[in-house]
Amino acid sequence: ATKLRVSDNTVKNWLKALKGLYYCFEITPWSKNVIRSLIKEPKYYLWDWSLCKDSGARAENFIASHLLKAVHFWNDYGFGEFGLYFVRNKDKKEVDFLVSKDNKPWFLVEVKAHRNKELSPALIDFHRELKTEYALQVVVDLPYVNKSCFASKMPIIVPAKTFLSQLI
Repeated sequence: ATKLRVSDNTVKNWLKALKGLYYCFEITPWSKNVIRSLIKEPKYYLWDWSLCKDSGARAENFIASHLLKAVHFWNDYGFGEFGLYFVRNKDKKEVDFLVSKDNKPWFLVEVKAHRNKELSPALIDFHRELKTEYALQVVVDLPYVNKSCFASKMPIIVPAKTFLSQLI
């Protein structure tokens, strides 16, 4: 708001209008404390991820929209109560997505456009701290592999094609 030289309320109204036009959607931070999560700023993603020029942002938007679709599907079919969040701590460590199942952390997803040789330290830390069943570093430019990405209880690197084929 300060960069744009407008009030916080103006920015909130603009974002509300853009969400109403299905231009973007928001993901809120995971917190056991509801009041604390309301204070933290949400992250916004575009429904049309192709508008993102940066490959990292485009990859994150792409996975965000597919995760949100999966969460809606699981909720609509009565498989439980699912939610989509991101995780960030006071030290600014962050994991892109946390999917909750019945109000408990279920799995973490860190998105990378290109292969890293190592797992994200934040993914490993939050997996340990939140005791999620799965922790996946999803990489967009890796080829499909015919393996279950939900077979390992340890954090792993998986191709986006493999991950998305197993969501629903």
